[in-house]
Amino acid sequence: MAENLAPEKRHSFVHNGQKVFEWDQTLEEVNMYIELPKGVPTKLFHCSIQASHVEHDLTHPVKTDSSFWTIEDGEMHITLQKREKGKTWSSPIQGQGILDPYAADQEQKRLMLQRFQEENPGFDFSQAQFSGTCPDPRTFMGGIRSE
Repeated sequence: MAENLAPEKRHSFVHNGQKVFEWDQTLEEVNMYIELPKGVPTKLFHCSIQASHVEHDLTHPVKTDSSFWTIEDGEMHITLQKREKGKTWSSPIQGQGILDPYAADQEQKRLMLQRFQEENPGFDFSQAQFSGTCPDPRTFMGGIRSE
């Protein structure tokens, strides 16, 4: 059931007609995907993850001890652990690839349904819908429960 609430597709940031990165998010993490140049050895690539910076300034801070990066099949995958679980990010990088208001609202709705699914594992929220504005998944009804 929870897999039905996973991101349907990646968001893309395109600059001057070229894809710079793709990304998606869950309640707990933001994933960035960067296609690496062909013919360049992967050992030449490195990614330094800081609390508010990954080559560029991040939109929101992350937990560095549980964030990481990997390279597989010519793609760098950066997993950023959100410092604020449930926070809806409009983009991983400040000022780059920001979601339009409709897409941002859809993300917030999807994250809210993920929260409901996490808190109520016996129920299937994959077909649930919101009418009107969706509340913030971090703060709705007392906020996200800590474990």
